[in-house]
Amino acid sequence: MKTVLVTGGAGFIGRNLVKALSDKYEIRVLDLFPYGNEDEVIELGASEIIKGDIRDDRVVDKAVQGCDSIVHLAADTEVVKSVEEPRYNFEVNVGGTINLLDSAVKNNIGKFIFASSNAAVGEQEPPIHEGMVPKPISPYGASKLAGESYCSAFHGSYELKTVSLRFSNVYGKYSEYKPSVVTIFMKNAMEGKNVVVYGDGKQTRDYIYAGDICKAIELSLEKEVGGEIFQIGTGVEDSVLQLVEKIKAVTGKSIEIDFQPERKGEILRNFSKVDKAKEMLGFEASYDLEKGLEETFSWFKENA
Repeated sequence: MKTVLVTGGAGFIGRNLVKALSDKYEIRVLDLFPYGNEDEVIELGASEIIKGDIRDDRVVDKAVQGCDSIVHLAADTEVVKSVEEPRYNFEVNVGGTINLLDSAVKNNIGKFIFASSNAAVGEQEPPIHEGMVPKPISPYGASKLAGESYCSAFHGSYELKTVSLRFSNVYGKYSEYKPSVVTIFMKNAMEGKNVVVYGDGKQTRDYIYAGDICKAIELSLEKEVGGEIFQIGTGVEDSVLQLVEKIKAVTGKSIEIDFQPERKGEILRNFSKVDKAKEMLGFEASYDLEKGLEETFSWFKENA
């Protein structure tokens, strides 16, 4: 089996990915473990754990040695926090990515998959596609755009096969620690609490189930592509208010909304055009929002 290094492998998407890839690959995980524990990641299929920070180049070199590919998920992902602490966001998301790319070149890594985001593109008329000129409106978005740029540069300068995947809003199993809208709303519904909606609730997102994200990553590892950026989403636009109604239907709970002022740095409308990923990777989302929420709710009832 080939060995894949998954940075952030103990996180939400990371745990889903470890489980999804472990039948085909030896999985080495690099993570600081602010949440979760090593035993759980081993049980999901990881063969080796390295506890450490992607900002430490010595830790990164140790983790990369002997691997065939890298899936780089580790990041500071909170948009609002990035507005408050832009330097920290830069150090983790840009500095950490540079460390991994540099080590990938030194260790002759075959494929480097970078977890990017629609936040790199910013506030633009959707659907978001790869041909748009990026205009990030948050430090988080800027850091992801920088990561994409460095992936492109390392492909051009060193022939490293990089693939940047712009994830839309991911939800699903193993998200109990993620401060995302689906997780927060679902937990609050289950506990009979109000949900907070910032702005009027008409802001939209493209909600994609974690299993589909893992599918896109697996295809990126397998296909002969390099130096590419792909939008990864469902292509469907749902508002926050629509999301609330669908969570009501899935959980069978009534949900009261507490409206609060909109927050800086957040995009108002966003969904992806996924034609390029379908054509070049063979990717197409399998879960619509209702089906994905049902799977997520079932997992939360048993585990959260």
